[in-house]
Amino acid sequence: MVETILVVDDEQDIRRLLNYILKKEGYEILEASTGEEALTLAREEAPDLIILDLMLPGIDGMEVCRLLKRNDSTVSIPIIMLTARGTEPDIVKGLETGADDYVPKPFSTAVLLARVKSLLRRSAEGRGWKGDLLERGPVTIHRSRHEVVVGDEKPDLTSTEFDLLVMLAERPGWVLTRKQLIKGIHGYRSSSTERSIDVHVTSLRKKLGEAGSLIETVRGVGYRFGE
Repeated sequence: MVETILVVDDEQDIRRLLNYILKKEGYEILEASTGEEALTLAREEAPDLIILDLMLPGIDGMEVCRLLKRNDSTVSIPIIMLTARGTEPDIVKGLETGADDYVPKPFSTAVLLARVKSLLRRSAEGRGWKGDLLERGPVTIHRSRHEVVVGDEKPDLTSTEFDLLVMLAERPGWVLTRKQLIKGIHGYRSSSTERSIDVHVTSLRKKLGEAGSLIETVRGVGYRFGE
């Protein structure tokens, strides 16, 4: 499953650098140069993590962070503040606003990547993972083994079906649009259609048996994993 990072910085050179080093690590990248654009992308695309500059035109980074942490649909997205304002009062203010971490410019690529990986790992744990396992009612997902157990059965899921189940089961009660599911499974460059998600969901439900009813259709929007 492709993890997406939203990079928010008004300096094009910084965005290009971050785009390059993060893509090398296998992440999908979104870019925003203003606070307004960042808020829109965060709400519409639900990235897995945000790297946020403070000095932005219009709405600054502090206010962007504050607004994201007040919104139910974005409150759980980890935020790393990346900025030249690296004094202790600035760091304290950023963390109090809701940022999960703070990296001052100029930054070490190795340190930034370590912070990114750490936050993504913590975020996964917050979504219910206990090490390698995620349990939701009768469904147990083994991440590294790429295996699902339902009661005494081990349904044979395709890679897409497995990733689809993981995305939904990590966020019980959350409605994910077909577009978000395509992005999370295949990335933004995928040629998959929204109709293909419906086909995969139908197949996944059949393979899960009675537990398939946990995957609920939200008409006109997408799907959710029942709480």
